[in-house]
Amino acid sequence: MAASALRLRKMGALTRVKDSGGPAAQNFWAVALVVAFAAFMEVLDLTIVNVSLLHIMGSMAVSQNKAIWVLTAYTMTNAIILPLSGWLATRLGRKRYFMGCIAAFSVTSLLCGLSPNFSTLVIFRALQGIAGGGLQPNAQAILTDAAPAAKRGMAFAVYGMAVVFAPAIGPTVGGWITDHIGWRWIFLINVPIGLLILPLVQALVHDPESFAQARGAQLASSRRADFVGFALITLGLGLMQVVLDRGQQDGWFASLPIVTMTITWILALAFFVVREWRKTDPIVDLRLLRDPGFAAGNVLMFMLGALLLGSTALLPLFMQSLLGYTAVDAGLVLSPGGLVIMALMPVVGQLISRLDARVLIVSGLCVSGFATLLMTHFDTHTGFATLVWTRAIQAAGLAFLFIPINTLAFSSLPAAKSSNASAIINMSRNIGGSVGMSIAATILARRAQYHQSQLVQRITPYNADVHTYLAAVQNAIGHPAPMAALAHLYMVVVRQSETLAYIDDFELMGILFFACLPLVLLFRRGRPAVDSK
Repeated sequence: MAASALRLRKMGALTRVKDSGGPAAQNFWAVALVVAFAAFMEVLDLTIVNVSLLHIMGSMAVSQNKAIWVLTAYTMTNAIILPLSGWLATRLGRKRYFMGCIAAFSVTSLLCGLSPNFSTLVIFRALQGIAGGGLQPNAQAILTDAAPAAKRGMAFAVYGMAVVFAPAIGPTVGGWITDHIGWRWIFLINVPIGLLILPLVQALVHDPESFAQARGAQLASSRRADFVGFALITLGLGLMQVVLDRGQQDGWFASLPIVTMTITWILALAFFVVREWRKTDPIVDLRLLRDPGFAAGNVLMFMLGALLLGSTALLPLFMQSLLGYTAVDAGLVLSPGGLVIMALMPVVGQLISRLDARVLIVSGLCVSGFATLLMTHFDTHTGFATLVWTRAIQAAGLAFLFIPINTLAFSSLPAAKSSNASAIINMSRNIGGSVGMSIAATILARRAQYHQSQLVQRITPYNADVHTYLAAVQNAIGHPAPMAALAHLYMVVVRQSETLAYIDDFELMGILFFACLPLVLLFRRGRPAVDSK
């Protein structure tokens, strides 16, 4: 009898552990590393391809306007799946869906690497985006549920290291692989990684009891899939991503296709929001945005995505176009910032249980804003060390944003909603990244034209300084022809115009960091979690 009672007590204890998150709760760090690495693989693929675009153009003999579809196809389908991933996880089971995404991402990566022509590469990239769209939000949801309450900050720290560090080292990794192995290996490298992760996920990850119960109740109450809602969000987010990617190249609203697509995606998303808000079983649970903290978290995550990816896209362009850096050298400037994030994320994960999370967010916004405004002092003579430490300071601030924003955004939501909440907040960050890169590229092009027109006004035959400069250039290059000196002067004007345009971009981003400060007031006070140990 005593032995039976002991066995019953052990079974009861195991049941309680399972209810609180199952084996994932007991092996949190193992789960965290495996799941975060899957998310890291997908986020890295968003940025690693950019630096290989010229090689893809040359290898497949396509123009830049066509080659950009390698990026657009992925971001378009990825943006569509992100908000739907919570609904798909509920329908299929979170673990099953997560493993399916890893397997499909590996297979489509293999197909991309073996693509015989450009058309098949674009098709496989679109399929890769569909597969990758479920990795980020489900990884975050798995980590959120696997972590004990006192380790919630560390869960977000591990996830943050994956999704913030990956864009920072993407240009470096992509440049090195392309230069030393070949552009096809930026896709093929995902295959062995996926094969390694899959059995680990199978062994370590389990759907928690609360999720399983909520899933069972939802499947029992729902009748059939909302195909109209699915069509609306596919049309809306797909066209929005195309507009953001192609807008600057096609002249924005001077282009009839861009105007048509803009009107269409706005109407599609407006109808989608109205429809899903009223449904009892929506494919995207927008009613979660009624929570002020979650709504503020989404706005801040949108801004974080825009400013992080916007600055990450601008800095390599600045270094390569004006300072003469190679892709690898430009990546080496960004990599120390990624290492700073890696080092600080665990520290912030510990601080989140001891300090008011709002204080951390304010600190992060101020540090990153200050560092971004320091970038307005960059010029064509800025040295490597200055570029590195300025970016490192900006990255240090970013490390203080990701974890507190997620912690406060999820703090008042029920655990059963973690998959839906993760889908929405990851969608906000990804769309913010697309918007940030699009706005940065537009401002760069428009402000370069503006500054060039302003500088050219001062170059006239009546300006004695111009004649003095041209004479000095002729003497320096040893060429008596005045056209050579004029050509040199034109190149100087173009470089200065572009430099001023980059400065305008950095200034806007720095101001936006500080403009986000009032949003912190929408969060409730972040109370430190108490460790039960």
